[in-house]
Amino acid sequence: MLKPEGRSRLSAVLRRGRSLITVDDATQALGISRNAVAKILARWQRQGWITRVQRGLYAPVPLSSTTGDQVIEDPWTLIPELFGTAYVSGASAAHHWDLTEQMFRSIFVCTTQPVRRKTHIVHGATFVLRHVAEDKIFGTRVLWRGTTKLQLSDPHRTVIDMLDDPASGGGIRHIANCLQSYLRRPDASPETLVDYAAQIGNGAVFKRLGFLAERAGAPNPLLAACTEWLTMGNAKLDPARPCPRLIRRWRLWVPESWKQGIADD
Repeated sequence: MLKPEGRSRLSAVLRRGRSLITVDDATQALGISRNAVAKILARWQRQGWITRVQRGLYAPVPLSSTTGDQVIEDPWTLIPELFGTAYVSGASAAHHWDLTEQMFRSIFVCTTQPVRRKTHIVHGATFVLRHVAEDKIFGTRVLWRGTTKLQLSDPHRTVIDMLDDPASGGGIRHIANCLQSYLRRPDASPETLVDYAAQIGNGAVFKRLGFLAERAGAPNPLLAACTEWLTMGNAKLDPARPCPRLIRRWRLWVPESWKQGIADD
C-alpha cells in the first residue's frame, strides 16, 4: 500500500495523461534526479501499481486488474514509444478503414527504425514490423487513441503498402478483397493509387495492382495507368505461394487457381 507521499507522487506522474510512463516523464513530474526516479518506478512495479513494458518504459495497472498481466488495454498506444517514427499499416489499417471485417491478432507497423526482429511481442501484443525510409513516409493520417497520438496509413496508402508487401496484408486473397472494398468507397481515387505506387518505386506493385484491379472490374484509366508503369521482368503475385503460371499482360506469375478468366497475352 502506498504511503501519502507515494500516492501524491504517483498521482503527479499519472496526471500527465499519457498511456505510458517513461523515466523522463516521471523525472519532469517529480522534479528529482533520474536515479531517484528509477528507484521509485522499480518500487511501484514491485508493489503492482505499474508494469514494465521494456527498459525505461512502464504502464499504469488499472485498478480493476488483479494481476500485472494484460494491462495494456490498447496496444496501439505502445507504438510511438516502442518504434519511434512509425505508422500503423497493412491489414491493421485495412480493418480501421473498413476495407475488411477480418481482424488479425498481429499489429502491422512500418517504422524508420532498423528492424532486427520482424516480430515483437510486448505484453501479449504481437507487432509485425517493416522498415521504411523516412522519405517514403507519406499518405498517413493522425489518429488519437486516448491521449496517444499515432500515425496511420490512409486508405490509399494502406492498399499500396499491402501490394508492396503482401504478407502485411494477410495474404493476396485478403488483399484482393480489400481492393474491391476500396474501389467501392466514395473516396476511392485511382489517381492517388497510381501516385502512391510511383512514389514507392516497386515495379511489382503496379503488376499486382493492375492484375487485381482488372479482376475487380476497375475503371479502364486505372488499368491503363498500371500498364504504362509496367517495368521489365516478371514478379510474383504472392511471394509466399507457388506461382507457376505467367500472365504476360501483367508480367506476373500467379498461382494456378488465379489464372482463370484473365487473358495472358
